[in-house]
Amino acid sequence: MGVGVKDAVTERFIEICEERSIRPNELATLSGVTPSTVYSMLNSSRRDISILTIKKLCDGLDMTLGEFFSTPEFDNLEQEIE
Repeated sequence: MGVGVKDAVTERFIEICEERSIRPNELATLSGVTPSTVYSMLNSSRRDISILTIKKLCDGLDMTLGEFFSTPEFDNLEQEIE
């Protein structure tokens, strides 16, 4: 079984933050969300992340949802329907 969508979203945010030298607390501040929101997204045991939260984090990173999701990792996700 491949990477799930939640893991792909988390990995994408980690990748962008590392590229820009942004820590989770800084991402929260830039995005207008609480640090606990960012840390819970990064926690692998939490399975859910809302599209609204993803949008806020992208806004904080000054990128569109299209830019965020336009990667081979998202294009190659397995279907969720079994």
